[in-house]
Amino acid sequence: MNLVKIFLQAAIVDNAILMRFLALCAFIGMSNDVSKSIGMGGAVTFVTVLASAVTWPLYHYVLANPKLMAISPIFDLSFLQILVFILVIAALVQLVEFFLKKNVPSLYAAMGIYLPLITTNCAILAVTFDNITKKYNLAESLVYSVGASVGFTLSLVLLAGIRDRMKTANLPAFIKGTPSLFVATSLLAVAFMGFSGLIK
Repeated sequence: MNLVKIFLQAAIVDNAILMRFLALCAFIGMSNDVSKSIGMGGAVTFVTVLASAVTWPLYHYVLANPKLMAISPIFDLSFLQILVFILVIAALVQLVEFFLKKNVPSLYAAMGIYLPLITTNCAILAVTFDNITKKYNLAESLVYSVGASVGFTLSLVLLAGIRDRMKTANLPAFIKGTPSLFVATSLLAVAFMGFSGLIK
């Protein structure tokens, strides 16, 4: 039951985009088509889950190993957390890029600049940090990562669907384009605020 709560918390209640306002560049850039949104969500899910699977043991057994730190404070390498986590995420993004370029060239071309930008996607980095600060064990960290990724994908697909409808909507000239995106995003965020009481 605890794992279900962690999943729902990450996916809906603390949605990385709509509640925490992270990764907004990818959110706006990749939400102009539903299939692109799903592809981006899949890539982010792969990187996020693998990043958590690698960074959690790396932090607990190398950077901040209590047994080593008990021997000498010199073994406390937790100050390298940001650098190490970004390097891990960058390496995983390279794997995704190579895979898509070889096996799904159409999706690779559609993602364009946004695929390498996953490296600096603050939502992925935030998830790896949350796993440490929330003191999750490895299983909980992986569930949290999947939940956050599902929430990220859900946000993209929802906005992509809204943007498809807005293409044929009779909007006033002053709100067409970017302003309508911000209005739609803010209304989605308000809707997601309704889930804040879901997890107690």
